[in-house]
Amino acid sequence: MSRSPERRRERLAVLVPAAVMAAIGLWGLDRGGMWRDEAVTFQVARRSVPQIWHLLHSVDAVHGLYYLLMHPVLAVRPDEVLLRLPSVCGAAVAAGLVGALGTRLCRPRVGLWAGLLYAVTPMVGHYAQEGRSYAMVAAGVMGATLLLVRAVRDGGRWWPYGVLVAVTCVLHEFAVLVLLAHACTLALARAPGKVWRGWAGAAGAVVVVLLPLVLVSHAQARQVAWLTAPDAETAGQLVEQFAGPSPGVLWPCLALVATAVWTPRGRRGVSLSAVALPLVLVPPAVLMEVSQIHPLYDDRYVLYALAGAPLLAAAGLDRVAGALGRVAGTSARLRPGGRGRPAPGTPLGAGTAAGGPGA
Repeated sequence: MSRSPERRRERLAVLVPAAVMAAIGLWGLDRGGMWRDEAVTFQVARRSVPQIWHLLHSVDAVHGLYYLLMHPVLAVRPDEVLLRLPSVCGAAVAAGLVGALGTRLCRPRVGLWAGLLYAVTPMVGHYAQEGRSYAMVAAGVMGATLLLVRAVRDGGRWWPYGVLVAVTCVLHEFAVLVLLAHACTLALARAPGKVWRGWAGAAGAVVVVLLPLVLVSHAQARQVAWLTAPDAETAGQLVEQFAGPSPGVLWPCLALVATAVWTPRGRRGVSLSAVALPLVLVPPAVLMEVSQIHPLYDDRYVLYALAGAPLLAAAGLDRVAGALGRVAGTSARLRPGGRGRPAPGTPLGAGTAAGGPGA
């Protein structure tokens, strides 16, 4: 049988969410004004490269790579549309990668649903139209997660994963928390020692690359002195941003997530829940816990973790749809005249055992 229909569905699961996200991001992109952080990006990125480099020695080192990337963009035309366009592209790429990850870990319809859920989440749309690095960081994290799955399942090389994680972490250093999420994924998947060694080598290289930036940004920590320690209300607000802003959306989404997470014990391998659950939980939880001692938490710093929620919700919806389909199929077979209805006097299940229509 030709795989062309299946390939078409796989492509649609990636392209449709990316297109929807791009349309949402481009809608009203020219708002006629910039907020404070966007204005900082606009002013810094328009300086010369030596001037940007000199600035980073005293302030904003954590955003240094982003400013350098935005410098040639704003050189084309310095306006707010060009300022935000890289974020729109980053969000669109992230939505497509969510679709690709759901397809790889489950099936095309799960990827399609997950990508669309990601695209229509208000928090994603907000940062897709903001001239900062967070949407691009989310795209980098999703790409790295897809490379992790490929390396574990196919036994591929680890250097592409390490390179992408390193670049993403230099783009914003708090993306390094995704390494902890990926370690939990390998633990849940019961990965063999060879996989752990490959991942540890890549993760160690990322830490070495990131260490100088961490030291410099630590000396500039006064920039985030306005942050406060998160509390239970902060955690609740993040749940609403990730899963739904209203009870009518939030509770069904959480129910679908719980449905996806429930898995019979004893399974091995990289499953969707083993990837998505640590992604959505570990980075925010770790950053909130660290922030009890040294406040560093802000919801935008863990935007990339949001992708785990639509992946789990789509997987839960797939399970519900599958169960309803099986119930409907059974009811159809048992109705009078149904194809699978046993003849009078035939024990139920005999047709299945003999390889008859019930099978």
